[in-house]
Amino acid sequence: MSKVAFCLENNVALVTGASRGIGRGIAKAFAEAGADVAGVSRSASTETQALVEAAGRRYLSLQADLAAASAADLNALVDQTAAHFGRIDILVNNAGVTIRKTALELTADDWHNVMQVNLHAVFFLCQAAGRYFVPQGRGKIVNIASLMSYQGGVQIAPYVTSKHGVAGITRALATDWAAHGVNVNAIAPGYIDTDMTEALKQNPERAPEITLRTPAGRWGTAEDIGKLAVYLASSESDFMHGSIVPIDGGWLAR
Repeated sequence: MSKVAFCLENNVALVTGASRGIGRGIAKAFAEAGADVAGVSRSASTETQALVEAAGRRYLSLQADLAAASAADLNALVDQTAAHFGRIDILVNNAGVTIRKTALELTADDWHNVMQVNLHAVFFLCQAAGRYFVPQGRGKIVNIASLMSYQGGVQIAPYVTSKHGVAGITRALATDWAAHGVNVNAIAPGYIDTDMTEALKQNPERAPEITLRTPAGRWGTAEDIGKLAVYLASSESDFMHGSIVPIDGGWLAR
């Protein structure tokens, strides 16, 4: 087991989009820090389960399509996690989708599908977790925002809008719940090497441009995000409320 600076022993975390990429990296990091994990994904998350169990922790696989999930469905995911493990301490809203079209090409379905996963599901999962966290006087929510929470992007208007909204939800709920011992913060990843960005990484023009534009000279990894997520889920971040933390290799600093 890897050594970790921050302990999540005896904690239970619910992570959405856990079957691959950043979600898998966060689930693995949490398990190595001592947490049991419930992972939400559209398909079976067997590889994530293997990583969590290899770290000596328990894993609950919850299959759900957030694009079609109602508020009641989202509440049920939190309830199932708490019922299975006997508690819930951490929520990570990682699942996200995008669509690349010009603003003039976008359809109403395109817009609503991105908003449903990236914004509506985030709020109602936060609300469901808050119903446990506020009465118990503790809880950690880590939302996955984006560099696009700060910038305009290119041909991704629904994604950009939704990620600005994630920053807003994070600040609003942090303001509401800080006095109850509940921490709501967000991570804003830069360009991360995952399945979701594979097409961009294979683009012979854009990929080198992104690497050159990033002061660190490389793309981030799921492990980079996992380390920050562990900190935000640990007691070491107890005085952090409503922070949107960029992890971007220096992109925004340039």
